[in-house]
Amino acid sequence: MKKNILTRDIIWMKEPEEHDFPAAQDYLELLFIPTQAEKFVEELKKASTIMKKSKDILRASKLALLPETNIHVKENLKKVEKNKKLSPILLVRGQHELIIADGYHRLCCSYYLTEDLEVPCRLV
Repeated sequence: MKKNILTRDIIWMKEPEEHDFPAAQDYLELLFIPTQAEKFVEELKKASTIMKKSKDILRASKLALLPETNIHVKENLKKVEKNKKLSPILLVRGQHELIIADGYHRLCCSYYLTEDLEVPCRLV
């Protein structure tokens, strides 16, 4: 797919997939006690989907951009190439950085497609 014809509606689903929430909870339980992680996930389920640029999400998270050769990033790039949409990213505001609760590989994929394209996400 040519980068100049990419739009957020071509790349992204409007709502997260159901399996993204348990994945987010598993990750958040590494950072918070289980009841707090569960609370964040419940808030993410209820939150509205907003749009943010991939470059800004990556900067706020303070995470490194995974290489294009990373197997999960590659899988997501192939999905987009096959016109399959990616699920929005689930985010939690941390004390000093943004926590990507689910969607780090999708975010990196998006960055490689075009860092300025807005990414749908849920943020609590």
